[in-house]
Formats: sequence, C-alpha cells, structure tokens
Amino acid sequence: MKNPSSRIHPELRESAKKSVKFDFGRKNLWLINLIMRLIPSPTTIDGITAENIVINEPKGTSKLRLRLYSSPSSHSPAPLLLWMHGGGNVMGRPELDDQLCAHYVRETGVMVISVDYRLAPRYPFPSGLDDCERALRWAIERSEELGIDASRIAIGGVSAGGGLAAALVQRLHDQSDIRPALQLLIYPMLDDRTTLREDLTEVSSLVWSQNSNRYAWKAYLGKAYETEQLPPYAVPGRRADLSGLPTTGIGVGSLDLFYR
Repeated sequence: MKNPSSRIHPELRESAKKSVKFDFGRKNLWLINLIMRLIPSPTTIDGITAENIVINEPKGTSKLRLRLYSSPSSHSPAPLLLWMHGGGNVMGRPELDDQLCAHYVRETGVMVISVDYRLAPRYPFPSGLDDCERALRWAIERSEELGIDASRIAIGGVSAGGGLAAALVQRLHDQSDIRPALQLLIYPMLDDRTTLREDLTEVSSLVWSQNSNRYAWKAYLGKAYETEQLPPYAVPGRRADLSGLPTTGIGVGSLDLFYR
C-alpha cells in the first residue's frame, strides 16, 4: 500500500515527519500518561488566562479537574465552549489543547472549560461521559459567578473528546433540560465498528493506527466491546435518529482512520 505521507499536502509534510508512529496499548500506556502528566500547566497562553479548578463529586468520593480559559477583553456574560481533549479515552489531559483552547477564546470571545475526565481502562464507560456532564452542570449552576451566558453553550472535542462531545449532546437532548446551540467535533472517535474493518488493518496511518483504535475501544467499552447490545451513548455513531440535535461542525483529514 502506498505510504500516506506521500499524499500529505506539501505545507504539512514537515509536521508529519515529526509525528509519533507507534501503536498505543497496555504495555506502553503507563509511560505515555506519565510523560503527559509532566506537561506544564501555564497560567497564561499568549495573553489568555488558564486556571485549574477542582470540583468535588457530590458524594465526596472523587474530584474532577477543570481547566478554564478566558480573556479579560471578552464580553460578559460570554458563551461557553465545554471542551474534551483527545487520547482515545485512554490517555491525555487538558494541557494538550492549551493553544487550541486559547485560540478559541481569542478569536471568538467564548470561555472554554476543558474537562480532565477519567480514563479507561481503569475507568471505562460511562465514567468519562459522566465527568463531562458533571462539568457542564457545574458551570451552568455557577454561570453568573463565572460570567457565562448559559443560553449560548457549545460542546466540542478532538478525537476521543469529539466522541464524548457527541455522546454528551445526545444524552442532553434525550434529557431535554439543557439545549446546546452547537457541537464542534474535530476528527471525532464516533463509531466502534471501525475496529471490524479488515481493510484498515494494514493502513499506515500517521499517528492513530488500527491496533491503537482496537485497544482504545476495548478499554473504553469493557465487556460490551464487540457486542451489538451497547449501552445508550457508549458509541454515538450507532445512534439511528439524529433529528433535533444542534448545529454540528465536523472536521477530519482525508488520511485519518476515522474518515475511512
């Protein structure tokens, strides 16, 4: 099969050469997460304020870290973008998207809250999704204090975070009490059935391989992996009826495994 790097746009080829090319799995996940925990947490990113806030679980048994991005020049109350980082639901932290979240604040005037949700396999579905919903409800309950316009809420994420965003929007739609205005899905991890496609096994992807994809879905779904009777919202791509969902923006590269 032709190496996909030969089909990358010339302006992106140098960046592609620096991308990590190995499978993510049980044997190396601990090291990857250790390295990611060493990523610094700056308090400002190009003039945008970044603040870590820890909220307590209602029963006092666990804590959830949120990373808030805001600008003194934004109008208050500002729209809210609830954001979820990528990492296949098995790795990652909000700091990975510091520059991106700061860009959203700078260009649109929103406040961004990025969720440091729990990761599989230690915390399989629905732990991460529950964390994202808890973060949103916490923000809405304190909208006046935070300077958020609770009538203008967007939910978004990248890769696995995009999958969590889509799942959360579906859950909120069915609960009918919170109506996001927009969902922003960047190369979202939406459908576990990509793991069944034999034609993707030998695809030489730039970062996210089919082996990594299979491990991540198995870790996230646990015993439900490769079954047809999945819990609601576990796999947003399996939802048959998408009517009534908010305006959606989806961005994915043509060489991405999730595009195929």
